[in-house]
Amino acid sequence: MKRLKDRNQTAVGGFTLLLVTLVTLAVFFADDLPIIGSGTTYSAYFSEAGGLADGNEVQVAGVKVGKVSTVDLAGDQVRIRFKIQDVRLGDQTKAAIGIKTLLGEKYLALEPAGTAAQNPNVPIPRTRTSSPFDITTAISQLSTTVNDIDTQQLADSFKVVADTFKDTPEHMRSALAGLSALSKTVSSRDAQLAHLLSNTSQVSRTLAGRNDEITKLINDGNQLLAEIQKRKDAISRLLKGTQDLAAQLRGLVADNKAQLQPVLQQLDKVTSLLQRNQDNLSRGLAALAPFVRISTNTTGNGRWFEGYLCGLLPPYINLGSPQTTINPDGCLPPLTPGGGH
Repeated sequence: MKRLKDRNQTAVGGFTLLLVTLVTLAVFFADDLPIIGSGTTYSAYFSEAGGLADGNEVQVAGVKVGKVSTVDLAGDQVRIRFKIQDVRLGDQTKAAIGIKTLLGEKYLALEPAGTAAQNPNVPIPRTRTSSPFDITTAISQLSTTVNDIDTQQLADSFKVVADTFKDTPEHMRSALAGLSALSKTVSSRDAQLAHLLSNTSQVSRTLAGRNDEITKLINDGNQLLAEIQKRKDAISRLLKGTQDLAAQLRGLVADNKAQLQPVLQQLDKVTSLLQRNQDNLSRGLAALAPFVRISTNTTGNGRWFEGYLCGLLPPYINLGSPQTTINPDGCLPPLTPGGGH
């Protein structure tokens, strides 16, 4: 068998590159592989997508069991493919597009039913699927519809109807007069209503665009509240333990009061004695300081003492000539290094 370095290096490099490519593809598409991938892919027909998108959750009884793979058109209906795992679907399974959050995020809800298993190759028909009512789309359509209405013409029409039925009985005339007044009010507030509905539609689109951020904020808030709840329980246990400890200490003091009082009195005497001794030591150290300073100056030049003896000789002796004068300066301090006394 040839060693690796003896083989064609070009062929070895090409094989290695192919192997790395296959491994990378297997990692990215592991869920779609027949052996490695887990779950089963089903499909269902809907009359409309209802805002469902690729990657949305698939739930059974509120539990996530998979995700939506694709959403595409199939003639005059929408075909949704989804992959689930660890769930058996019967041949009477129902599917519905639900609203997961108040901001419009959708999910696919499954309701397993039927005795026989659902064939993965046969889509769930539209008779067993339903789409949600999208409030954002409804508000947008309402805004467009209101903008298309000629409110002045509508008010004129109601006025004509009121004039036509003015000779009718009182109740009919009152109803038509009220209808005419209502139409005039709507007509006079046409611009404000259109602006309000337009802003409402814009707010709805803004909230839908910030869906992920607000969802993350809500999830983080839930985690924060859960952590606060945990800390609350810990603090409650700590306070309860402190309360129990205080009760035990009160009982201990009450049971040993007769023994503790003499001990505390003796302890007070001991501390008073120690305080007096500390005061004496402080005064002794203060009085010792000058002696220590002078002693240090005396012995600071080596292994001997320095001293100055004054008055050992008579203060001044003059025997009649300068040569016989003894101690002419008398008892004076020694000269300093600067020349002074």
